[in-house]
Amino acid sequence: MGSKNKLRRFKENETFLNLIQPTREELLSEFNLKGNWKDEFKNDNPIVLELGCGKGEYTLALAKEFPNINVIGIDIKGARLWRGAKTALETGLENVRFLRAQIELLPQVFDTSEISEIWITFPDPQIKYKRQKHRLVNLKFLNMYKSLLKENGLIHLKTDSEFLHGYTLGLLQGLEKEIVYSNHDIYRLEGSPQIVTSVQTFYEKQYLESFKPITYLQFRL
Repeated sequence: MGSKNKLRRFKENETFLNLIQPTREELLSEFNLKGNWKDEFKNDNPIVLELGCGKGEYTLALAKEFPNINVIGIDIKGARLWRGAKTALETGLENVRFLRAQIELLPQVFDTSEISEIWITFPDPQIKYKRQKHRLVNLKFLNMYKSLLKENGLIHLKTDSEFLHGYTLGLLQGLEKEIVYSNHDIYRLEGSPQIVTSVQTFYEKQYLESFKPITYLQFRL
């Protein structure tokens, strides 16, 4: 994407009421929406997050499929968030917000037990050992999610990385956590929830064209 196009999108982002862009300083001090997201949505409906949402394909699909939940897509890339936020406004989806923030700062964004579900879709698997601290499903991140989730809250992991799928399974089994459902090839093996196979992200379509299996894991902490 050209720099002029990016700048145009960043400027337009500032006008989107469904896109929240706090500074790092705001998050590290006292973020006004922490514990108060019901005021932002003007209801008490369950809150569902999509982490690393990119252009927001899953965020938008979840909001459309389940109008009685509030969905927040989180990413640090403003140019990507532009697409999701713009589409939500164009289609009149009012139960959607997009948040530009780093995922490690989630405890500054949400209060304890404020979240009902978390979706992690096609994260960077960070295969190299020295990069494991950046995996969105490592022990540090799992403990963070646990503190934010309500009791029995669900986490969904959809990835093209068989490594990350297996790594997460092994970690959960070692921690004796509840694995609700696991499928290492969702388009060849039946059983996955319909929302998992009916929505395909931009990158997922590329993976499928390369005949890469797509895996899905649902679990509780």
